Amino acid sequence: MKDILLDINGLTKAYPGVVANNNVSFQILCGEVHALLGENGAGKSTLVKMIYGLVKPDSGSMTFQDQQFMPASPNAARGTGVAMVFQHFSLFDALSVAENIALGMDDAPKSRDLAKNIRQVSNAYGLPLEPNRIVGTLSAGERQRVEIIRCLLQNPKLLIMDEPTSVLTPQEVEVLFKTLRQLKSEGTSILYISHKLEEIRALCDTATILRHGEKVDTCIPATTTAREMAEMMVGASFANPIKANREMGDTILSLKNVSASSAEAFGTSLQGISLDLKEGEILGIGGVAGNGQDELLATLSGEMTVASDMIILDGQAIGKQGPTARRKIGLLSAPEERLGHAAAPAMSLRENTVITAAERKSLLNNGFIDWTAADQYTQDIIADFDVRTLGTHTPAGSLSGGNLQKFVVGREVLQNPKVFVVNQPTWGVDAAAAASIRQKLLDLADNGAGVIVISQDLDELLEISNRFCAINEGRLSKIVPTATLEMDQIGLMMGGATAEQEGADA
Repeated sequence: MKDILLDINGLTKAYPGVVANNNVSFQILCGEVHALLGENGAGKSTLVKMIYGLVKPDSGSMTFQDQQFMPASPNAARGTGVAMVFQHFSLFDALSVAENIALGMDDAPKSRDLAKNIRQVSNAYGLPLEPNRIVGTLSAGERQRVEIIRCLLQNPKLLIMDEPTSVLTPQEVEVLFKTLRQLKSEGTSILYISHKLEEIRALCDTATILRHGEKVDTCIPATTTAREMAEMMVGASFANPIKANREMGDTILSLKNVSASSAEAFGTSLQGISLDLKEGEILGIGGVAGNGQDELLATLSGEMTVASDMIILDGQAIGKQGPTARRKIGLLSAPEERLGHAAAPAMSLRENTVITAAERKSLLNNGFIDWTAADQYTQDIIADFDVRTLGTHTPAGSLSGGNLQKFVVGREVLQNPKVFVVNQPTWGVDAAAAASIRQKLLDLADNGAGVIVISQDLDELLEISNRFCAINEGRLSKIVPTATLEMDQIGLMMGGATAEQEGADA
């Protein structure tokens, strides 16, 4: 029997109008990979924030290696032996790897010693890093290595990981899992949060399930199916998306040799992108993060403009039109970055609805906002997409990541676009909500819309798309029918292999 590293007893945390955690108790053993599961808004983030010293519980207690443990700050948690890799990277693009790591350490060594330590630790755990590389030049997988190595340099006893594989390729996931298993063999405990349940089954020893802020179950992932775990999380069964056999219509959107320079210093410029999208089609675009996905969406949405005849929507040249004009004629989009791009954090859900839906949902009356209509449309989004919120006046920034994602996608889908472009539609969303969003995208296509789904979730793309291509360094691969694809072929496409190379390797 392994010793108990962290004993959580009756933790409770309430905010105005909602109880985030209610009397949660469980144990994490030494050298254990322990999964924390729950649907969006179940209380996972609040719980790990209490462990890491970012939030103070209202009641309850914790012991860490048999000592009272109630960290007043992340600094105190790190001093005890708790480290955390967050879902959203906290790195400065213009600084080097070593400089970023130093900023996250409480007592960083001298530059030369730190660089030596980074090389030693990163190589020892199979995550090699060059300390002098500028972070802005790194891939998403390499950036995650920076976050992990920053934690490992502090010799943690407990490593908390929040959605660590959301931006990784399948090959990078395997490398990460090898590292985590090595840490486990050395006695480090890992608290692992993810909505990718097959990964949980492959990696984790035990799982604790939260629902509505309470612990409702535990299981052994290796002997529990992903479907069973998903149903434990939501407390009910749910339907898988149904991909109907539908006839494609005429071409509704064409991109003709689109090239565009990225507005970001470390962005990826688009190079000669061409594609045709038909009515009723879902086109899946896969790729490793940072290969031009954001730039492609910005070019399609109108945030980045190009020559007028490079983009044709329903026979109309729109390359020079901005987002408002494109929305008016039916091209809608939802970017990957939820807060600050897709939604204004301090504004209410109702106000965020008006930002993008004012024209298509007739929310303006003689230049004035019709708040009654805006409120009703926001209520429709909340009901149709099961957004867990106190109401339409709730600030967008107060929603959990998954619930905000449901709101953002729902706000656009219910406007009945001719073409809908979405980047990472189910990022950070639980299994039941992800299934619901994918079904909504399928329904949109069934009703004749053209849909472009940009995603790093290959299973998602294979499940719902009719055709697939990969984006690599700002270029698109050949577009092929999804039904003919094998996973190794997808890997080649994501790596930038040309059609000739693929044929030679076959």
